[in-house]
Amino acid sequence: MKIVATIEARMTSSRLPGKVLLPAQGKPMLARMVERLGMVPSLDGIVVATTVNAADDSVEALAKELGIGCWRGSEDDVLARVLDAAHAFSADVIVELTGDCPLIDPLIVEQCVQAYRASGIDYLSNVLERTYPIGMDTQVFATSVLDDVAARTNDPTDHEHVSLYIYRHPELYSLMNLAAPPGLHDPELRLTLDTPQDYELIDTVFSALLPRGPGFSLADILALLRAHPELRKINDHVAHRWV
Repeated sequence: MKIVATIEARMTSSRLPGKVLLPAQGKPMLARMVERLGMVPSLDGIVVATTVNAADDSVEALAKELGIGCWRGSEDDVLARVLDAAHAFSADVIVELTGDCPLIDPLIVEQCVQAYRASGIDYLSNVLERTYPIGMDTQVFATSVLDDVAARTNDPTDHEHVSLYIYRHPELYSLMNLAAPPGLHDPELRLTLDTPQDYELIDTVFSALLPRGPGFSLADILALLRAHPELRKINDHVAHRWV
C-alpha cells in the first residue's frame, strides 16, 4: 500500500496571489509545508499537484528543488489533477492536502493515516465535523475511490472540490471523522493561508516556533496564542470561504 500526500498548489489565488511561495523565515511557505510533511512516518511520497499555467512554472521548479514529485494538470478540474497525480506516482492511498496549510501538524496527518488504515472505511478526514483549527485539514482515501467518483460525476463543482462527492454521498462510501482531543479543539481558529492577515499570523508563528525545530506541533501553536492573545486578533475577522 503506497501512501502519497498530494498538495494542491497554484500561484493564482484570488485573495493572495503567489501565496504558496511567500517567504516563511527564509523558505517558501510550500517548502515549509513539505518540510513538515517529511516528518510523517506513514507517507511514502509527496506530490505537488499544480496547474499547466505558466504562472506555476515556479511551483514545479520548487518541487524539483525539494526533491518531491510534481504533476501539472487542469486549473479548474482539481479532481482530475489530483487523480492523475496519484496514478502518475503509483499511489494506492491519497492523503489530500492543500497548499494553504503550511502549519499542518505532522502528528495529526499521521493519526489520520493510521486511523484510516485501522478502520477499513472508504474516506477518513478531520473536517466532516470541524473540531481542529482551519489549516489542519487532512483527508485520506484510496485512489480507487477517487477513480469511482470520477466515473460517476461530471459536475464542475464536484471536480473543483476533489473529495466533495465522497462525503456528500454516504450511501455510496463509508465515512469516518477524526475529532480533535479537548486540548486541540479550536474550530474557529484560522491557521490557513488565504489573505495578507493570515500570512502575517502564520509567518509570526514560524518566527516564534522554528527555533524549537521545524516539527513543532499544533499544541505548541495553541500555547503560543494563549500566551500572546493579541496574535489571534490578526486574522480573526477574516471570513472563511466554506465549500
